[in-house]
Amino acid sequence: GQETIHARSHQGVLDHWKAKGIDTDPYVRQIDWMFFKALGDRDLISKGREEWLIERLAIIAAIEHITAMLGNWALNSPALDAAGADPTMLDLLRWHGAEEVEHRAVAFDLFSHLDGRYLRRVRGMTVTWPVMLWLWVRGVVFLMRTDPELTGRRKKARWRYYFRASRRHLLPPANEIVRGVLRYHRPRYHPWKEFSTGQAVAYLASSPAANAAAV
Repeated sequence: GQETIHARSHQGVLDHWKAKGIDTDPYVRQIDWMFFKALGDRDLISKGREEWLIERLAIIAAIEHITAMLGNWALNSPALDAAGADPTMLDLLRWHGAEEVEHRAVAFDLFSHLDGRYLRRVRGMTVTWPVMLWLWVRGVVFLMRTDPELTGRRKKARWRYYFRASRRHLLPPANEIVRGVLRYHRPRYHPWKEFSTGQAVAYLASSPAANAAAV
C-alpha cells in the first residue's frame, strides 16, 4: 500500500546516501528520539494520559500543516525541473509532497473531534514550527558536513545559500512559509481550504517511482 511505498522510499534514499559515503544514522537517531521519546507515550494515568494524547494530536496536526505546505510547493515548482534536478529524486520528492497534501487533514480532523480548542491548536503550532526549523537546519548542516564530495568552505551551510536558492525558486521562500504558519492561526482554518487534493491524488497515481516500487 501507500505507506509501504513510503517506508521503502525513505529507506531507499538512506541506503543510497550510505552507498555514496553519507551515513545519516546520527541524524536519524535524533529524529527518532524526537518522535518516539519526546512525543511518545508517558507514564500517566486517566485524565493526564488523555490530555497528553490530545496535546500530541495538536502537535501532529501542526506538523502536517507544515509538511503539506512544503508538499504543495514541491508539486508546483517548475524551477526544479528547469534546474536539471535528477528526475528520479525529483519524482520521489513530489510523491512525498503529494502524500503530505493528500492526508493533510487527518490529524487535524481527529484533534477537532476529540478537543478542538483554538488555544491548544495555536499552542501546538507555537511549539512545532521552531522545532521543525531546527530539524531542517540541523539536517542541512549535517548533510553538508558529511558529504564526501564537498570540500573546504563548501561543507559549511550558510543562510545566504538558502536565500539565494529561494530567490531562484529552488527552495520554498521564507515569506511563504511564514504566511502559511500564520494562516494556521485563523480561528476558522481547516486544511481542506488549502491546496488541491485532486492534484495530489493524480500525482500519487501517476508517479513513475511509486508505480515502480509497487511492482
